[in-house]
Amino acid sequence: MKLRVLYFARLREHFGVAEESLDFAGATAADLVAALRTRGGVWAEDLAAGRAFRVAVNQDVVALDALLPDNAEVAIFPPVTGG
Repeated sequence: MKLRVLYFARLREHFGVAEESLDFAGATAADLVAALRTRGGVWAEDLAAGRAFRVAVNQDVVALDALLPDNAEVAIFPPVTGG
């Protein structure tokens, strides 16, 4: 399946990329995060278990067990706080 993956805030800065298109063989958001971790370095650090980040699929925040549809837009971003 094809995915458009967007990175925001500190993740965009650390990864050095704002977005990318991926051919992806996994099924869930957790599978995608695990695949990105295998890149090592800052990818493994910033997407490690216990690190604070959120995932949205087609602009809806989802749990990591959410299924990814073909041609989905997946955003990965730090939690947002307001004041």
